Amino acid sequence: MAKIKITQIKSRIKCPAVQKRTLDALGIKKMHHTVVKEDTPDVMGMVNKVRHLVEVTNA
Repeated sequence: MAKIKITQIKSRIKCPAVQKRTLDALGIKKMHHTVVKEDTPDVMGMVNKVRHLVEVTNA
C-alpha cells in the first residue's frame, strides 16, 4: 500500500468535538505533529473530515 504523511497545520481549538476525536484517531497529538499512515479509504475518509486542519503529502 502507498503511504501518506499527515501533518496538522491549523489549531484544533474551537473545532467541534467530532473533529478533535478524528485527529486523535489519526494519532495527531499537537500542532506540526506528523504521522505516516497507509492510504486506505478509511484513513482518507478521516482526513477528508479534517482537511482544513491538516496537510497531506505522499510518504
